[in-house]
Amino acid sequence: MISVSGKKWIEEKISKNSIEKIKQDFNFSEIVSKLIISRNFNYKEIYSIENPSVIRNEFKNDKDFINASLLLEKSINNKELICIFGDYDVDGSAATSLLAKFFDYIKQPYFFYIPDRERDGYGPSNSVFKKLILKKPKLVIMVDCGSTANQSIAYLNDKKIKSIIIDHHEIDKPYPKANVIINPKKNINNLSKDYYCATTLTYFFLEIFIKKIKSSFDITNYLIYVLLALVCDVMPLRKINRYIGLNIIKDFKIKDNVVFRTLYELCNKRNNLTIEDLGFFIGPIINSGGRISDSRIAADLLISENPNFVKAKLNELIRLNNIRKDIEQKILNEINFAKLEKENKDVIIYYNPTIKEGLIGIIASRLKDYFNKPSIVITSSQEILKGSARSTINYNIGNVIKKLVDKKLIQNGGGHNMAAGFSMKKNKLKDLEDFMLKDFALKNKKTSLVNTYEAEISPNAINMDFVNEINKIGPYGNRNPIPTFLIKNLKITKVKTFNEKHINVIFKPKVGKFIKSICFNSLNTKLGKYLLTYKKNVHVIAQIHQNYWNNNKVLQLNIKDLFIELN
Repeated sequence: MISVSGKKWIEEKISKNSIEKIKQDFNFSEIVSKLIISRNFNYKEIYSIENPSVIRNEFKNDKDFINASLLLEKSINNKELICIFGDYDVDGSAATSLLAKFFDYIKQPYFFYIPDRERDGYGPSNSVFKKLILKKPKLVIMVDCGSTANQSIAYLNDKKIKSIIIDHHEIDKPYPKANVIINPKKNINNLSKDYYCATTLTYFFLEIFIKKIKSSFDITNYLIYVLLALVCDVMPLRKINRYIGLNIIKDFKIKDNVVFRTLYELCNKRNNLTIEDLGFFIGPIINSGGRISDSRIAADLLISENPNFVKAKLNELIRLNNIRKDIEQKILNEINFAKLEKENKDVIIYYNPTIKEGLIGIIASRLKDYFNKPSIVITSSQEILKGSARSTINYNIGNVIKKLVDKKLIQNGGGHNMAAGFSMKKNKLKDLEDFMLKDFALKNKKTSLVNTYEAEISPNAINMDFVNEINKIGPYGNRNPIPTFLIKNLKITKVKTFNEKHINVIFKPKVGKFIKSICFNSLNTKLGKYLLTYKKNVHVIAQIHQNYWNNNKVLQLNIKDLFIELN
């Protein structure tokens, strides 16, 4: 079927025998069995659906974690000044805050530094370290960065300053000559190497260290920061990350954390914590400082336990996030989506020298979501260009960035499977695009134009029992996407636009209750035009979401596409 958006949709085909086997072996319903197979859950993941797994630290005997513990213990025993150097996103800020909270608890001398995105650039640099060593730290702990900082680590070594790197970005030999590098991607045989963000690694490192020195600091109070970071950094919500998500969503009480409690109060939210809140509500607010203002605000916020300080910082971040949303929408309005659609390139590369550097990642993400293709947004930054990439599951953008550095098409860069950043000269822009289009074609032959949905369901299936059933394999996120369904023969009875980009829709099935729906970022798109003007029955591709209204759960369709009836 070809949709009004011009996309081809088919139902994901799974053999009935496979579905029956899962049903019989594990006593699951047909839809849950189908979802399990489509996501290729292994036995442990299937077993954990009804028997939630505990969060196990897989690094207790890892030599890098052990060596880092020995180095940190020596530094603490000598009361040496420690510098925490974190990245400017949620993952870097959260990892920084875990170390800072622990150091505050044991009264360890430290300071932290979050680089300014535009002034300092990404990660460690000699120019930044020249400033920081004036404070005379004896140990620098880098979190969510450092894996490609060979020159900067060499600079620290020359100054007799020790260093620990805790990172999850792509890393190649020769490694930086830090005293210790904690990065699972050093071991290509580690099957879970793509599942850890820097905050997860920092949490497990501190858990090991706290046990080693027999501290009474309760690191589990801040496991919520791990979930926040891995959701915002788009880590796969599978295996250990799914277990973290299940445990936190079930047990976390918003009132017990000053940051979350204050944010929910300021925004008049009364629902329990959800994965969607972390990714689409909390994360963007915390990230807004690093995107358009002071990159330090987020770490200051997450470290603090002072209610008045937290409230002031959150008010500032909420204000900045509103500004960010306005700027973002203006940029999106300027993009010629029809032209990009007509060009139909396998990789979207959009250059606009006026976009603020802190927003290119968000715009790349929007393009990736819209076209379902790897997307890169590039802007001008002084004498060079800065780029941010967001990718799809079938194209490891972190590996591509390494190739681009090796071929000298970009000056530097780094990233992981789904996201990356880089710097380059303007005269290499065409070469970059040519290389990426060829590289993608070699790996993927041709971008698949076929989209899949899980199953066709009746409008009457849109109820809480059905949602509870499919939520058994949640929480949903990267590599465990929210199920998508086809619902036929719905009539559009009411439409309303809001925030100049979204459309609210009320559908009426032939039999049954009205269905509340929403279509995000659809105004001025083909899909949006049909929603606003079409009067006959439609078939809808959608996901079922739980929203909260007046503290009550309300089901709502998140519209992805439409088919019109051809009677």
